[in-house]
Amino acid sequence: MSFSRIFLVVLDSLGVGAMPDAAEYGDAGSDTLGNIAKAYPLRLPHFEALGLANIRPITGLRAVGSPLGSFGRCALASPGKDTTTGHWEIAGILLRKPFPTYPSGFPAELIAEFSRRAGRGVLGNVPASGTEIIERLGEEHLRTGKLIVYTSADSVFQIAAHEERVPIEEQYRICEIARDLLRGEHEVGRVIARPFLGEPGAFVRTANRHDYAVPPPQGMLLDRLAERGVAVQGIGKIADVFLNRGIATSVKTKSNAEGMARVLEAMRDAPGGLIFANFVDFDMLYGHRNDVPGYAKALEAVDAWLPEAMAGLRESDLLIFCADHGCDPTTPSTDHSREYTPLLCYHCGGRSGRDLGIRPTLADIGQTVAHNFGTDIPHGESFLEAIS
Repeated sequence: MSFSRIFLVVLDSLGVGAMPDAAEYGDAGSDTLGNIAKAYPLRLPHFEALGLANIRPITGLRAVGSPLGSFGRCALASPGKDTTTGHWEIAGILLRKPFPTYPSGFPAELIAEFSRRAGRGVLGNVPASGTEIIERLGEEHLRTGKLIVYTSADSVFQIAAHEERVPIEEQYRICEIARDLLRGEHEVGRVIARPFLGEPGAFVRTANRHDYAVPPPQGMLLDRLAERGVAVQGIGKIADVFLNRGIATSVKTKSNAEGMARVLEAMRDAPGGLIFANFVDFDMLYGHRNDVPGYAKALEAVDAWLPEAMAGLRESDLLIFCADHGCDPTTPSTDHSREYTPLLCYHCGGRSGRDLGIRPTLADIGQTVAHNFGTDIPHGESFLEAIS
């Protein structure tokens, strides 16, 4: 074992350029980090020091001669560009076909059966931005009690309801009904509860979001670590994505700021194992809303946190930054984008400044973690030796 603790942080949706097949997904020219940097004067000195701009040229960012970290980028080997696909691939699961998507909404017969089982009518059933659709249909929802159902370019069945009109426990029960219904050809990657509060014209989504993912196949990274007795702590939505499989402890977070605080707590308290975190604000608050300044400022906030995080590492710790897909806020689309994802690895001793190249799959990250703890996963090539 090279490292006693590995901190794996997913910068949700931070793509670093379109993959060769991006046009097949409608994402030609997407470049989340690159296009943000062209539109906004980014200041990321600590990410620069780790080697972020050594991955590829980025407007306004400096490639350094001797990066503190090792750097590269990862392709998605699986078809798709959603949260489940990306996180599963990190854990060693490669999909043969993408989860189904519904650009014209869900079939009428499926919605009718869902409505019957849920005991409530349905509004929407269209691809939409979550904030936009509750603004448009929220008043009717309050008046009728009908559920707002919507999707996106991703494989999701999202259910929005006002917490004072549909109690949160009922919202979760309804999502479980939907998850049970959406099997076979309609097995979407996630069913998501999207609760909100407020009055017409001032609706606000609450922190009671809950994801109901498809059970991941056996043998993925978190299963293998559990078999070895390696403790895994999930921070953010990790437990939801993997249905708590192989996770010893889990902490939900409401923001990037809370995620950063929880990672620092783990640096102080965790005796060993994998600390697996997701910083969701990039995707949820800024990418999907085409908010370039918001995305940029969120990146700068994590950059400002980096010195404290690096100082919190022990000599036997490894810190890895990656992403799960792109979500370019500069394009007309508000959906995820088919992009390469960044790879940055830092530890206090040993090799730094290693160019890890273009990795053919995100599973290389999971295989590296697996090999560190004395096991392996079905896919991926470890780069542990290159950075140890």
